[in-house]
Amino acid sequence: MLTTFLTDWDGLRKDNIISGEAVTRAELPNLLHRGKVRDTFDLGDGLLLMVSTDRISAFDVVLPTVVPEKGVILSNLSCFWFNLTSEIMPNHLVAEGTDHSTLTRFLPGGIPWEIARRSMVVRRAERVDVECVVRGYITGSAWAEYQKAGTVHGQPTPSGLSEGDRFPLPIFTPTTKAEEGHDLPLSLEELRSQVGSSMATTLEQRSLSLYQTGHDYALAKGIILADTKVEFGMVGDELILIDELFTPDSSRFWDSTSYQPGHSLPNFDKQFVRDWLVESGWDREPPAPELPLEVVEKTRERYFEAYKRLTGKAVP
Repeated sequence: MLTTFLTDWDGLRKDNIISGEAVTRAELPNLLHRGKVRDTFDLGDGLLLMVSTDRISAFDVVLPTVVPEKGVILSNLSCFWFNLTSEIMPNHLVAEGTDHSTLTRFLPGGIPWEIARRSMVVRRAERVDVECVVRGYITGSAWAEYQKAGTVHGQPTPSGLSEGDRFPLPIFTPTTKAEEGHDLPLSLEELRSQVGSSMATTLEQRSLSLYQTGHDYALAKGIILADTKVEFGMVGDELILIDELFTPDSSRFWDSTSYQPGHSLPNFDKQFVRDWLVESGWDREPPAPELPLEVVEKTRERYFEAYKRLTGKAVP
């Protein structure tokens, strides 16, 4: 029998701010991998079931607090983007968890609805162990490096930039893909050494192309895609896009109507969580502190707003 671990938030509700259930982890047959956020199960025949839970990580550490229905946003928004960009880059998506008629072909016995709406059936791929980060605007770790050294990803950068300024062209700043601990910057030379010159060039070109497509689409919806990370894998000799795409977990989303470099940048992503953690004095090493309910709810609201603006649909 398929079961799930569900956290009942009724006991933690504060003025009805949070209600319903949050999936902290999925317990299904044939667990293959439990990552920071996603639980992956082997379906056989080269297929996987990827479940986006409501866990949240920051600074490469999984937090002890979950964000209800966050996984629903991650899974369904990724499916939206995978479908939108499929002509630019093939991806691993086979079936969406909310598509019952298709999903039952792979899972005749069915799975609980709370898991299904957080799930994707995907092709199994050999992951390229690189986080392909693209930055269109200077913020986050790039801004911290720039303030300290006047560089971004070790490269000289024009002086006089304010936080949030747009780069003349998006820049590719790959990092390692760490299972534990923190991801580390990879120079282009290190990337070529790790994956080969031809693959390094392909990763850069495809990442930049995907970012530009996502940026232009999101901007038309009132959201600035400030930066993002994408991941790739190999199925035989074919390079495909895997994991997630342009979600509030993997990207920075800013409100274009109130965008003003050098000032507070209203966002629809998990920057609100990062900011609270920094202000709390946490040293970015496990264990992480519990998030206050107010932070959880405001983060949840941001994820929902991003989904509705980008897709034009209600959350499934």
